[in-house]
Amino acid sequence: MERKFNRGGSRGGPRRDFDSGPREMHKATCAECGKECEVPFKPSGDRPVYCRECYANKRPRRF
Repeated sequence: MERKFNRGGSRGGPRRDFDSGPREMHKATCAECGKECEVPFKPSGDRPVYCRECYANKRPRRF
């Protein structure tokens, strides 16, 4: 008898469906420049939120 294991995702976790439609965006204010922006998560207020440009400047550069 042949056994087939279906793990779902490539790392053994549940498979995420990335084609489920547009993400719900939430308004936020960038902690760095103060510009209003939208993020794909609901800000909780206990951590800083950055706009796309400020977030890109904070990430370490890849060589």
